[in-house]
Amino acid sequence: MTYRSARWLILPVAAMSLSACGINSVPTKEEAAKAKWANVEAAYQRRADLIPNLVETAKGASKIEQSTLEGVIQARASATQVKLSTDDLNDPAKVQAFQQAQGNVSGALGRLLVTVEQYPDLKSQARFADLMTQLEGTENRINVSVQDYNGAVQDYNTTIRTFPDIIGAKIVHGAQPMTPYKAITPNANQAPKVDFGQ
Repeated sequence: MTYRSARWLILPVAAMSLSACGINSVPTKEEAAKAKWANVEAAYQRRADLIPNLVETAKGASKIEQSTLEGVIQARASATQVKLSTDDLNDPAKVQAFQQAQGNVSGALGRLLVTVEQYPDLKSQARFADLMTQLEGTENRINVSVQDYNGAVQDYNTTIRTFPDIIGAKIVHGAQPMTPYKAITPNANQAPKVDFGQ
């Protein structure tokens, strides 16, 4: 076998070795996790967009405690100020700050729902009932999006820590583990209870 023939045999072997070392799988799985994070953000944005309509409907239909409505408005405003880019998904402190802000919104909405139970006229209004149904659906979307994101993060983190992908992850990509989204308040993984008195 000549030197030239041996060289042509080495190229396919080298290509196969590199393909098994995370050169392609690491960025593919990282991008998948980032795409799942975008779904989480979209679900939270949908909730943020629904809240002003919910609050205005509640204001117009009843004399609900002003402090409860202000709490929802303030929690929403604070949550929209906390931004988390896909580049920050490796920073547990930034992820936790985002989670805390969103948890505050969930808590404020829960207090609004409890207060609404005291106002039967409001519960019977079709517009309010529609908004509450949309909000409940949004909370469920948030839950599913978070679960999908955490699954993608687990897949990515496992890939960058296991052989042979760890080679490409560390040497080529300098990959860092991503931070999963965790519940930081009791029952944060459950949507606020919506009860129309039926």
